Amino acid sequence: MPKPLAERMRPLTLDEYVGQKHLVGEGAVLRKMIDSGHISSFILWGPPGVGKTTLAGIIAHELQVPFYTLSAVTSGVKDVRDVIEKAEKNRFFDAASPILFIDEIHRFSKSQQDSLLGAVEKGVVTLIGATTENPSFEVIRPLLSRCQLYVLHPLEKEDLLQLVDRALTTDVELRKKKITIQENGALLRYSGGDARKLLNVLELVTDGADGEEIVITDAKVENRLQQNPLAYDKDGEMHYDIISAFIKSIRGSDPDAALYWMARMIEGGEDPKFIARRVVISAAEDVGLANPNALLLANAAFDTVMKIGWPEGRIPLAEAVVYLATSPKSNSAYLGIDAALAKVRETGNLPVPLHLRNAPTSLMKDLGYSDGYKYPHDWPGHFTPQQYLPDDLQDARFWHAQHSPAEERLYQWMRTCWQSRFDD
Repeated sequence: MPKPLAERMRPLTLDEYVGQKHLVGEGAVLRKMIDSGHISSFILWGPPGVGKTTLAGIIAHELQVPFYTLSAVTSGVKDVRDVIEKAEKNRFFDAASPILFIDEIHRFSKSQQDSLLGAVEKGVVTLIGATTENPSFEVIRPLLSRCQLYVLHPLEKEDLLQLVDRALTTDVELRKKKITIQENGALLRYSGGDARKLLNVLELVTDGADGEEIVITDAKVENRLQQNPLAYDKDGEMHYDIISAFIKSIRGSDPDAALYWMARMIEGGEDPKFIARRVVISAAEDVGLANPNALLLANAAFDTVMKIGWPEGRIPLAEAVVYLATSPKSNSAYLGIDAALAKVRETGNLPVPLHLRNAPTSLMKDLGYSDGYKYPHDWPGHFTPQQYLPDDLQDARFWHAQHSPAEERLYQWMRTCWQSRFDD
C-alpha cells in the first residue's frame, strides 16, 4: 500500500518547503540560523497542516544532527529523560546539539515541561516544540523564556495552488492519472489553509479513477466530501478569536461583520447558549444605557433560543445582533461598576451610615439606626438629597454619563436632583 499523498509529498529540503516566507524565505530569521549551521531552541505555533513538523525535520536534515521526536500525547517524563540521556551520550565535543522535536508540546503537563528545562538551558538538546495552542497559556514561563517563539500562518492561496500543481506533476501515483482541474474554489475552501487537508481532499477526489480522465470541479469536491468545510475548534484558539471578532463587531456598530462572525460560529457547530450568552453580555456592556431596550431584546433572544434551538434559533439571535450593532453605544454602567469594585478593594469594609441601617429592634433604634433617614417618596418629585455613601466616600463618583440621547435624559435628571455633584 502506498503512503498517503500528504506523506508522499512531505518536503525534504527548504527549496521544496511551501509557505512561511517570513521565517524561511531569503534573509528570514530561521533561514539565517540554518545557513549559519547553529540554531537555538524555539517553539513553532500555528494551525494544523502549515508545516511545523516538516520544518523541524528539514532543519535536522540540513544541519545533519541527531533528531529525536516525542509526542506529548503518548510520552511521559520518563520518555523525556531517556531521550535527554541518549542525546548526552551521542553528543560530540564541537558538534551541534541534537534536536529534540516535541509535537503538541502544549499537551505536556507542568512536570513534563519542567523536565526539559535543564537540558535546554545547558544545550544538551536543542528543543523544537510545535503547538496549535497559544503558548502563553499552555507552555510554562521558564520554558518559554529559554525558547524563541515563531508563528506560522495558514497557507495562502498561491501556496496551496503550488502544492496542487506539484502533486499532480511529481507524485508517483497521481502522474499515472489524467487529471484536469476545472475549478479549484472548493479545494481551497475545504483546505482552510491546511496543506495536509488539501492533499487529503485531492487524493480522495482522484481515488479510484484509474484509466479515465478526472475533471475536478467544485461540485465534484463538495459531493465527494459531504461535510462542513469550516475549521472551528470549540475549545481552541479559533473559538476565542472568532467570538472576539463577533463582540468587537457589535461594539463597533458593524451589523454585517457581526452577522458574518455569528454565521461562522453557527456553521462551526458552536453551542447556541454560548452565542446567546455573549449577546446578552454585549447588550449590557456595550449598548447599556444608550438603549436599555437592547438588554430586553437580548434576553428575549436568549430565552427563545433555549426554547426552539437550532436551526430556527438563528433568527431571533440575528434580530438581536443586528439591533445591538445598530444601537448607540455606552459602557458607562460597565465602567461604573468596575470603578466601584476597585474602590471597594481599596477601602475595604467601610461602615454603613446609621441613617441607612434598618432598625427592627428597640436597641437598634436607641443606637441611632435609621435615625434621620428621609423617605424619598414623601418629598416632591420623589427625591430629596441625603448621604447614601459611607462617610469616607460621600463625594465619590463612579457613574459618568456618556451623552447619547437616551443617557442624556438620565444625566439631566441627575443634574436636577444632585446639582453640581454631577458636573462632569
